[in-house]
Amino acid sequence: MANRELAVLFLCSGNSARSVMAECAMNRWGKGKFKAFSAGSHPTGIVHPMTIQLLNQLNYETSGLRSKSWDEFARPDSVPLDFVFTVCDKVAGEMCPVWPGQPITAHWGAADPAAFEGGHEEKRRFLFRVYRELENRIKIFASLRIEALDSFALQRQVREIGKIKLPEGRE
Repeated sequence: MANRELAVLFLCSGNSARSVMAECAMNRWGKGKFKAFSAGSHPTGIVHPMTIQLLNQLNYETSGLRSKSWDEFARPDSVPLDFVFTVCDKVAGEMCPVWPGQPITAHWGAADPAAFEGGHEEKRRFLFRVYRELENRIKIFASLRIEALDSFALQRQVREIGKIKLPEGRE
């Protein structure tokens, strides 16, 4: 596993906010070690505009981002996946396709910023909080010495990472 970039897929139902932010963060913090993708069970077809705005403010390249179906990653000729992380409770409860590569899976649930109700500034702060929670998990995951862990220990580690939340009031 350690001799190549490991493929990581982040799943959410709409693939418009959380999974897209996770894809970007993993490609930044896991550069050279991981290659991230995102998809949705029922993609909206667009990346949420506030997500694009936030990612641009954080100096991410956003021109190639798009909301896409998880079917793109379930075909026999798709990239073999090493990890699949669900980032929303809805998709975690759905019947997922069979993924090429027998990936290690975990649920890294985060609140849905696209469904958050409030004023523009409240929505922006909430979106940033969700981003920071996902980024924190990704930084921890990217720092793991994966080559030193057997598959059971690795599965346990990625599930524990999914339970990490930001302390209240920390943004």
